[in-house]
Amino acid sequence: MNSQLKSSDLDTLGVLRARGADVIPFLQGQLSNDVARLAPTRSLLAGYHTPQGRAIALPRLLENAPGDVLAILPRELIAPVIARLGKFILRSQVKLSDDTRAWTIHGLAAAGPDAGATSPSLPGEVNEMARAGEALVVRLSADPARALVVQPRDSPSVLTGIASMSAQAWRAGVIAAAEPQVYAATSEEFVAQMLNLDLLGAIAFDKGCYTGQEVIARAHYRGRVKRRLQRFETTSAARLVAGDAGELPDGRSVKVVDAVQRPDGTCEFLGVAGFATDDADGAITAPPAAAAGRVIDARPLPIPYALPR
Repeated sequence: MNSQLKSSDLDTLGVLRARGADVIPFLQGQLSNDVARLAPTRSLLAGYHTPQGRAIALPRLLENAPGDVLAILPRELIAPVIARLGKFILRSQVKLSDDTRAWTIHGLAAAGPDAGATSPSLPGEVNEMARAGEALVVRLSADPARALVVQPRDSPSVLTGIASMSAQAWRAGVIAAAEPQVYAATSEEFVAQMLNLDLLGAIAFDKGCYTGQEVIARAHYRGRVKRRLQRFETTSAARLVAGDAGELPDGRSVKVVDAVQRPDGTCEFLGVAGFATDDADGAITAPPAAAAGRVIDARPLPIPYALPR
């Protein structure tokens, strides 16, 4: 591994393991991405949704071996997701298990803006996966270089000699990349497009039916999504966590998807909100908030991909 990289122990994430001869067709009928595209060199981000199109969880899928898929998601969601998926196994040859204790999960990030960006230790393309010893390494972003390292707990670590970084610093990178996550507090809160899953390649609109597909497709083909994941920073000290709701200074309602507190006490966060627009006089206007509530004194920050208006 490269000395220009830093690693963070992501112990809040866990491993849901799906094994069996029918695992790919089974997951294909449940998740929003085209699971048939999963490969030893390709990871997928997907959504698991209710019939109403609301995101229950956002699993990151890795093929460990043929008929053996690892789904990375917050530990707190593994048991409820297994219970929910288990209702649909019926006669399929699929076994679901919580394998968190058998694996370690780390984030790997460049120590500087360009450090490690072309390192042979990391796959070259976003979502590309490679093996390093017994570890699975998935590229999450291009610049700055960030990756996920999933490794059997009893195997020699591939991260020896790499400096550590805090979970807070890792989360700051996730938020800067505008990568959504769903936690217990926000499970079933957001329709897929509100989390920008369509912009992040987590929805396959040309695949067959899956749970929530009708609602997600309708939002894609028939109407503009009025509320989407955006990035903000508070202008004063604040503490925000996933699931918090409030009102921005311009009157828009916002619900927090993920947040990280900075050393100075301010907070950077991802939140689902309506779009602010320019009126004819150039002034900033906003759709009215759904209801008066907590005012979150925050301003917008850029994200690395374009939002459709």
